[in-house]
Amino acid sequence: MIERSNLLNELEFKLQISFKNLELLNIALTHSSYAKQKQNMKYYERLEFLGDSVLQICISDILFNRFKNKSEGELTKLRALIVCENSLYEIAKEWNLGEYILMSKGEELTGGRERVSILADCVEAIIAAIYLDSGFEKAMKFIQHYFEDVILKAMNDKIIIDYKTKLQEVLQKNGDVSIVYNLDKFEGPPHRRKFFTQVIVNDKICGYGMGYSKKESQQAAAKEALKNLEDNKNE
Repeated sequence: MIERSNLLNELEFKLQISFKNLELLNIALTHSSYAKQKQNMKYYERLEFLGDSVLQICISDILFNRFKNKSEGELTKLRALIVCENSLYEIAKEWNLGEYILMSKGEELTGGRERVSILADCVEAIIAAIYLDSGFEKAMKFIQHYFEDVILKAMNDKIIIDYKTKLQEVLQKNGDVSIVYNLDKFEGPPHRRKFFTQVIVNDKICGYGMGYSKKESQQAAAKEALKNLEDNKNE
């Protein structure tokens, strides 16, 4: 338990937060697969439920006060981009959150520490833990700090929910092009299989991606292709 406390203290230091009740942070980072192996152990799903609501109201407040000339529809669209699973996942990756989550060996072996849904859920659970431990004002300050870049990206239309659709829009705005996703290879045992996909545009490889499902690897390939297009445009 001392080792676990040290790990949680490390995350506190990284995120510049301090819990009066460290167990709240521990629960926020406990997956159901781990908790169900123990007796009467709590896991993050209830905190995730609360954290989603806290995040929604905080982002709504920030947008409402910052963008006074935007309509209800525009604000709703911005909020949806900021609190979407992909945005939360990107934040979790910046924190290396996967290494702090308690999960079963089975969940870990199937890519749980990198799974988008788990990492996004834990970000919301951490927000709820801060809210319960220190109140709304503290949670608001935390969100203002760590979601500032996401808010700016949303304002500049740089948050993409579906990379495959976005790539198609970018490439086909000047006419039809051929876009093919080719499964290059897969590796690893059946319970932890990695898929590697190429996205080929007019017979040229434009992106390469890896994922724990074919769909995930295609999205990763499309994401890299979009980045390569942006880099080439800026050269």
